[in-house]
Amino acid sequence: MKAKLLGILAAAALCTAAVPVYTPADTYVYADEWYFAGETCEPLHDTSRDVQKEGVGNPLNFGERNTPADASTAEIRAINHKMTVQEVKYALYKEIDEHWELISTRIGQTDREKVYALFLGLGSRESTLGEGKIGSDHETAYEDGWGVNSAHAYGTLQTAVTAFADCDPTFMPEDNVPEMFQYSFTESNFYDCIISNHMGIRKILHFVEICINEEHMHGYQVIRNSLKGFNTGWCYMAEDDGAYKTYADEICSMAQFYYNEGHLYDNVFTWTSAGGEMEKYRTADRWSSWWGDGEPSMAPIEDKPTEPPTTGSGLCGDANCDDEVNMADAVFIMQCISNPDKYQLTENGEQNADADASGDITNKDALAIQKYKLNIITLLPDTNKPSGG
Repeated sequence: MKAKLLGILAAAALCTAAVPVYTPADTYVYADEWYFAGETCEPLHDTSRDVQKEGVGNPLNFGERNTPADASTAEIRAINHKMTVQEVKYALYKEIDEHWELISTRIGQTDREKVYALFLGLGSRESTLGEGKIGSDHETAYEDGWGVNSAHAYGTLQTAVTAFADCDPTFMPEDNVPEMFQYSFTESNFYDCIISNHMGIRKILHFVEICINEEHMHGYQVIRNSLKGFNTGWCYMAEDDGAYKTYADEICSMAQFYYNEGHLYDNVFTWTSAGGEMEKYRTADRWSSWWGDGEPSMAPIEDKPTEPPTTGSGLCGDANCDDEVNMADAVFIMQCISNPDKYQLTENGEQNADADASGDITNKDALAIQKYKLNIITLLPDTNKPSGG
């Protein structure tokens, strides 16, 4: 299902004093010569934040979509195509932060930056985070036509068709992660990089549940075999390490590169089978020595309590009037704004949707709901206005 990528690196600003500059558009960087490329730069988030407790805070203000829901596939892919490596990284972190309690409980990892690194390793194994070339705009297994091949995959994490609801009913369903919304299989959802990230993380957790409840695995073997499942469709324990060497274990090695060498927040990336200094991370005990011995759990995840009603008979932020305030409300507000012929707020929904108490329904209301669900703010409406605003 997955293509091996050895790092087709383009000219676009891939340089530091210590890293070669690649000028021809189709120059290949052979893995035995270099082990990373890209440029260092300052983090985009407020570095005074306690990332372990708060996450990075979505500094790029990514929504639940990266693209308009009514855009064409070509338009959606063009938007994703322009993302830098750094932007691709922060798009992943936004989804991890949004579902942090669920992810950390299920995979048994409390170090948030190790989880960031793990998904960067997965993104590297699948698409090499290729700034302006692949990264958030990479597709495989599409030759048979739209939605026909179950391995049809897109995005940084190469999330397959099977992750989505309403795909071919003969595909194995992935309906065992009720804590995360399952988007329907449409082109506008499939090709949006934020949704693809969301569904890729959900797909990992789909295999985590099987590893814990059906395969009775413990410790790092849960995430290791979930990665194997992401690649092959089957997450049972293999008889030998060969089944893990080029995928799950390689992801762990690349994750250590990002984590240990300080490249979580810049434009630097590595790639599958990179040589040189990457070899120091390909140890036999890479999982136990780096990932640790936390115990994955299927313990229930409690929803964050909704604040008391603040808008008439409804809940502030409950734009879709389902008596909950969640990311679906932010999505619905943006859909109503971008495509009013198809999506409309009800009278109560319009009252609830004014999550920034401005009197108008704008994308700032969707942002306020996202901030609330990410624990950046604790109450709605969000009445904190920028100075001078």
